Amino acid sequence: MEVESTGEREHVVTERLLTIPNVLSVLRLVGVPVFLWAILSERDGLAFLLLLLSGVTDYLDGKIARQFNMESRLGQLLDPVADRLYILATLFGLVWRDLIPVWLVAVILAREVVMALMLAFLRTRGQLGLPVHFVGKAATFNLLYAFPLLLLAHRDDWLGALARPIGWGFAWWGVVLYWLAAVLYAVHARIVLGRAPRTVTS
Repeated sequence: MEVESTGEREHVVTERLLTIPNVLSVLRLVGVPVFLWAILSERDGLAFLLLLLSGVTDYLDGKIARQFNMESRLGQLLDPVADRLYILATLFGLVWRDLIPVWLVAVILAREVVMALMLAFLRTRGQLGLPVHFVGKAATFNLLYAFPLLLLAHRDDWLGALARPIGWGFAWWGVVLYWLAAVLYAVHARIVLGRAPRTVTS
């Protein structure tokens, strides 16, 4: 167990595996292939419900982990993996159904490529990763709530008309914050590398 002092409250990261947040993250991971099957087979009710539950459990696992000191190494790994898999599965399903434009997928995937290259570079310098930034979590929150609304937006009734502007509002905010988070991660990475001791070679 590691304890990090924040000046106000001790921040505890444990090695425990069986915690409520970890169970929620595993359930979200299990839901990814079910969601993909549902959206590709046009079972929109089930797909919408799974997306909604994904957003709710994403909020709950972080809230519970922080509130009850259940943050763990496994949770730090599972949570972002579950987020990215849901985002990628949703983008694939929605673009396959022609419910969202290809440019939206390209913009989000480009950010993922940038982050992957950045993390790969950090590993070559001995840094295993960067702490999750609240802007990144806010971006994920917006995208996970945009997708079920964009799924509803293709309906030709009042529900579709209501979901369309709200869904695109979440989507635009999500994309902007997603890229803003990438910039902040890059700044943080530069600071971390600047503080790292230089290796002296002969």
